[in-house]
Amino acid sequence: MELIEKLEILADAAKYDASCASSGAPARASDLRGGLGATTGMGICHSFTPDGRCVSLLKVLLTNVCIWDCGYCVNRRSSDVPRARFTPEELAQLTADFYKRNYIDGLFLSSGIVKSPDHTMEELIRTVRLLREQHEFRGYVHLKTIPDASEALIAEAGRWADRLSVNVELPTEGGLARLAPEKKIHTIKLAMGRIRLKLDEAKEAARDAGVEAAAPTAPVRFAPSGQSTQMIVGADGGDDRAILTTAQTLYGSYGLKRVYYSAFSPIPKAAAGLPAEKVPILREHRLYQADWLLRHYGFGAEELFENGADGHLPFDVDPKLAWALSHRERFPVDVNRADPAMLLRVPGLGARNVKRIVALRRHRRVRWEDLRRLRVSLDKARPFLVTADARVGAPPALSLDSAGLRQVLAAAQAPATQLPLF
Repeated sequence: MELIEKLEILADAAKYDASCASSGAPARASDLRGGLGATTGMGICHSFTPDGRCVSLLKVLLTNVCIWDCGYCVNRRSSDVPRARFTPEELAQLTADFYKRNYIDGLFLSSGIVKSPDHTMEELIRTVRLLREQHEFRGYVHLKTIPDASEALIAEAGRWADRLSVNVELPTEGGLARLAPEKKIHTIKLAMGRIRLKLDEAKEAARDAGVEAAAPTAPVRFAPSGQSTQMIVGADGGDDRAILTTAQTLYGSYGLKRVYYSAFSPIPKAAAGLPAEKVPILREHRLYQADWLLRHYGFGAEELFENGADGHLPFDVDPKLAWALSHRERFPVDVNRADPAMLLRVPGLGARNVKRIVALRRHRRVRWEDLRRLRVSLDKARPFLVTADARVGAPPALSLDSAGLRQVLAAAQAPATQLPLF
């Protein structure tokens, strides 16, 4: 098989992994023709660095041959999709060539399970090691690890990759047992735990040496960008409460940098028992918003479902606004007196603006015009705040009950901008 044929098959097979994907840009006619700025070319995806830079990655599988039969996976053993396989030498050379031509900034590499988890992990590591040593590649590498691989191989993977990830795939053990019988949640969490321990060891060694863990001079280098995972939304019937509760556990117990959510989309020749319809992309969008609240706003997963009987996040308003509408007794809050934790729960106030407000009120009383200058989303925050010069909320809005206010604010919210990954 020609190299270009392999790339077409294995780049397309990698698109279902949301852990690193092109998103946030509308589809254009030029994408179909491969025009300037096209983001749907085979294997090219976009990711963002911690400092906000957008980088292009070659996103590809080493092989889509797989001995496992996960029902939600297009590359499962029983699927009759075309199969292909790179050698480590081929893929390392291809990545280096793409980088030299300025097509990419790094590599996102995963694989089907061929022969055994250990054999597959050895091939993945060999690919990245060739890239680092033979081609002297110093760009970003995100490597998907095989949870059933040995502890020594996972430790070796962290030496060469910038980020590791182990996909938990489904939020419940029952769903995993039904749709992915070869996978065990215990094995997945054990692999995550081993990565967490190695990351902690690297940070401790760096602290003792007085350097950053990600610095080239760090005494121990192990996946300096941490670890992440992915959950498929809606494949097993799990509700949003189960998904976010699992995510909260993963963040707390394993120190994950990110949990990615992928709305289930029917795959060709799907296994029995999977949904026939695509999960709405808005559901994925709401989960990302709720995930942000867990990581940066001090919310707990259960708080977001206190008044939700069905265990799902609402579609008409975002999770933070839904929580505030369910707790009208706590509002409005005085922007000059409320503690930062409470200000973070005010709809329309972001973490950065809360820091700015707290800094400003050390010098003087915060007024309506100050919030305008900080570009606070005043339409959303209006019914929930009091400033030094006036109650922000207009009287008609303040007189509405929660149901009426919800209708007004829901109508004012712009449509969700989270777009399909492919």
